[in-house]
Amino acid sequence: MTVTYVINGSEVTGLERFWQLIGEAVNGPGGYFGTGLDAFADCLRGGMGTPDDGDFVIEWRDHALSARALGHEETARHLRGLLGRAHPSNLPRLRRELALAEEGRGPTLFDLLLEIIRDETAPGALRLR
Repeated sequence: MTVTYVINGSEVTGLERFWQLIGEAVNGPGGYFGTGLDAFADCLRGGMGTPDDGDFVIEWRDHALSARALGHEETARHLRGLLGRAHPSNLPRLRRELALAEEGRGPTLFDLLLEIIRDETAPGALRLR
Protein backbone atom coordinates (compact mmCIF):
# COMPACT_ATOMS: atom_id res chain seq x y z
CA MET A 1 0.00 0.00 0.00
CA THR A 2 1.50 3.31 -1.10
CA VAL A 3 2.01 5.82 1.69
CA THR A 4 1.59 9.52 0.84
CA TYR A 5 3.53 12.20 2.70
CA VAL A 6 2.11 15.70 2.25
CA ILE A 7 4.14 18.89 2.38
CA ASN A 8 1.99 21.99 2.64
CA GLY A 9 4.04 24.36 0.52
CA SER A 10 2.27 27.43 1.86
CA GLU A 11 3.94 26.71 5.22
CA VAL A 12 7.47 26.62 3.79
CA THR A 13 9.04 29.93 4.75
CA GLY A 14 12.67 28.85 4.44
CA LEU A 15 14.91 25.81 4.55
CA GLU A 16 14.65 25.28 8.30
CA ARG A 17 10.86 25.23 8.06
CA PHE A 18 11.05 22.75 5.18
CA TRP A 19 13.09 20.38 7.38
CA GLN A 20 10.43 20.63 10.08
CA LEU A 21 7.56 20.02 7.65
CA ILE A 22 9.10 17.02 5.91
CA GLY A 23 10.09 15.55 9.29
CA GLU A 24 6.53 15.88 10.56
CA ALA A 25 5.02 14.60 7.30
CA VAL A 26 7.06 11.41 7.51
CA ASN A 27 7.52 10.86 11.24
CA GLY A 28 4.78 12.84 12.96
CA PRO A 29 4.99 15.89 15.24
CA GLY A 30 8.59 16.77 16.04
CA GLY A 31 9.76 14.14 13.56
CA TYR A 32 13.20 14.20 11.95
CA PHE A 33 13.91 13.55 8.30
CA GLY A 34 17.24 15.25 7.74
CA THR A 35 18.43 18.80 8.24
CA GLY A 36 20.89 19.05 5.40
CA LEU A 37 20.82 18.14 1.73
CA ASP A 38 23.00 15.04 2.18
CA ALA A 39 21.05 13.88 5.25
CA PHE A 40 17.79 14.39 3.37
CA ALA A 41 19.05 12.20 0.52
CA ASP A 42 20.12 9.55 3.03
CA CYS A 43 16.72 9.61 4.73
CA LEU A 44 14.91 9.18 1.41
CA ARG A 45 16.85 5.97 0.79
CA GLY A 46 14.99 4.34 3.69
CA GLY A 47 15.22 3.42 7.33
CA MET A 48 14.24 6.85 8.64
CA GLY A 49 10.46 6.52 8.60
CA THR A 50 9.62 5.73 4.99
CA PRO A 51 8.50 2.21 4.08
CA ASP A 52 11.40 -0.21 3.60
CA ASP A 53 10.07 -1.18 0.18
CA GLY A 54 10.18 2.44 -1.02
CA ASP A 55 6.44 2.45 -1.74
CA PHE A 56 5.71 6.07 -0.93
CA VAL A 57 4.83 9.34 -2.60
CA ILE A 58 5.73 12.88 -1.58
CA GLU A 59 2.88 15.21 -2.47
CA TRP A 60 4.11 18.79 -2.38
CA ARG A 61 1.05 21.03 -2.34
CA ASP A 62 1.30 24.72 -3.20
CA HIS A 63 4.81 23.98 -4.40
CA ALA A 64 5.01 27.33 -6.24
CA LEU A 65 4.90 29.09 -2.87
CA SER A 66 7.75 26.88 -1.66
CA ALA A 67 9.71 27.64 -4.82
CA ARG A 68 9.58 31.35 -3.95
CA ALA A 69 10.48 30.78 -0.29
CA LEU A 70 13.38 28.50 -1.29
CA GLY A 71 14.52 30.74 -4.12
CA HIS A 72 17.77 32.57 -4.75
CA GLU A 73 17.61 34.75 -1.63
CA GLU A 74 17.22 31.74 0.67
CA THR A 75 19.83 29.85 -1.34
CA ALA A 76 22.33 32.70 -0.85
CA ARG A 77 21.56 32.80 2.88
CA HIS A 78 22.12 29.05 3.13
CA LEU A 79 25.42 29.23 1.21
CA ARG A 80 26.68 32.08 3.40
CA GLY A 81 26.07 29.83 6.40
CA LEU A 82 28.05 27.02 4.81
CA LEU A 83 31.07 29.22 4.10
CA GLY A 84 31.95 29.46 7.79
CA ARG A 85 32.20 25.72 8.29
CA ALA A 86 33.20 24.38 4.88
CA HIS A 87 36.42 22.57 4.18
CA PRO A 88 38.89 24.94 2.49
CA SER A 89 38.83 22.83 -0.67
CA ASN A 90 35.09 23.53 -1.03
CA LEU A 91 35.33 27.30 -0.58
CA PRO A 92 35.91 28.23 -4.25
CA ARG A 93 32.86 26.24 -5.37
CA LEU A 94 30.69 27.66 -2.58
CA ARG A 95 31.78 31.20 -3.43
CA ARG A 96 30.88 30.66 -7.10
CA GLU A 97 27.48 29.26 -6.14
CA LEU A 98 26.91 32.15 -3.74
CA ALA A 99 27.78 34.73 -6.40
CA LEU A 100 25.28 33.13 -8.79
CA ALA A 101 22.55 33.02 -6.14
CA GLU A 102 23.15 36.66 -5.24
CA GLU A 103 22.72 37.50 -8.94
CA GLY A 104 19.46 35.55 -9.03
CA ARG A 105 20.96 32.81 -11.17
CA GLY A 106 21.80 29.15 -10.77
CA PRO A 107 19.92 26.39 -9.00
CA THR A 108 17.87 27.27 -5.95
CA LEU A 109 17.33 25.22 -2.82
CA PHE A 110 13.94 24.30 -4.23
CA ASP A 111 15.61 22.98 -7.38
CA LEU A 112 18.12 21.00 -5.32
CA LEU A 113 15.42 19.46 -3.13
CA LEU A 114 13.43 18.38 -6.18
CA GLU A 115 16.54 16.87 -7.72
CA ILE A 116 17.29 14.91 -4.55
CA ILE A 117 13.73 13.62 -4.28
CA ARG A 118 13.71 12.55 -7.94
CA ASP A 119 17.14 10.90 -7.65
CA GLU A 120 16.43 9.03 -4.41
CA THR A 121 12.86 7.83 -4.90
CA ALA A 122 10.98 5.66 -7.35
CA PRO A 123 9.80 7.25 -10.59
CA GLY A 124 6.58 9.16 -9.99
CA ALA A 125 7.15 9.41 -6.23
CA LEU A 126 7.04 13.21 -6.34
CA ARG A 127 3.73 14.92 -7.01
CA LEU A 128 3.81 18.67 -7.37
CA ARG A 129 0.38 20.19 -6.79
